Amino acid sequence: MASLEEATYLIALARKSIRNYLRNGKPANASDAPAALRKPLGVFVTLHSYPSRELRGCIGYPLPVKPLADAIADCAVKSAFEDPRFPPVSSEKELGGLIVEISVLTEPQVVKVKSPSEYPKKIKVGRDGLIARSGFYSGLLLPQVPLEWKWDEEEFLCHTCNKAGLHPDAWRDGKVEISSFTGQVFSEKTPSGVVEEQKLVGKC
Repeated sequence: MASLEEATYLIALARKSIRNYLRNGKPANASDAPAALRKPLGVFVTLHSYPSRELRGCIGYPLPVKPLADAIADCAVKSAFEDPRFPPVSSEKELGGLIVEISVLTEPQVVKVKSPSEYPKKIKVGRDGLIARSGFYSGLLLPQVPLEWKWDEEEFLCHTCNKAGLHPDAWRDGKVEISSFTGQVFSEKTPSGVVEEQKLVGKC
């Protein structure tokens, strides 16, 4: 998937896109991105306050609907200004106190089971992200989330259903479709600082 050098470019692009939006109401133009970053891939951009690492925004595309660089530029702006859980980023000074993290995703695949009781054995915390769907309801959690909260596989399934607006145990009733995906996570160590890859168990 992405190299550390490519991820450094993408995180700089995300930061530039937020800065551009603060200045002129438009995301950064990613037309000059290297060819390797023009392939459509799913991606999420996450913002954390520094040094607390508290969540400040997170929005993305689970499916490969845009070239990677374009998706990063777009999702960076959405994470900073359109995440309904948080007020919009207010200034370049506030941006200077945020850490940018990107998650580059594989395409989600339906987890096939004969019985819902098999789900915990079919997924792996630290490797998989999950999507729960039932009718019009859908919720997604990235691979790093259960590691941060120290969940096991059953807890991960419950929290994914809860994210979808479903009962936490809805995955057990056979009416919820569970999909999984893997990915790479890259984050700044400090605002505008060195970028590092976050190691996940069984990373693809």
